[in-house]
Amino acid sequence: MEHIPAAAWLTEAANAAAQQEQEGAGNLLRTVLVVAIVGSVLLAWFLLRGYRRDGGGDGGRGDND
Repeated sequence: MEHIPAAAWLTEAANAAAQQEQEGAGNLLRTVLVVAIVGSVLLAWFLLRGYRRDGGGDGGRGDND
C-alpha cells in the first residue's frame, strides 16, 4: 500500500468533496431520509405500544385495570 502524505490526502479529500457537491447530495439525502423515516416509525411503535387496552402486552397477568 502506498503511503500518502497527510497534506496530499487532505487535498484529495477536499477535491472529492467539491466534486461531490457539484453532482448533488442525492445519496446522502436519500440515506438521511430513509433513516429518519425508519427511526420515526420505530419511535412511534415504541411509544404507542404502552397504550394497549386489551392487555396484550402484560403476559396474561391481567393486572392492568
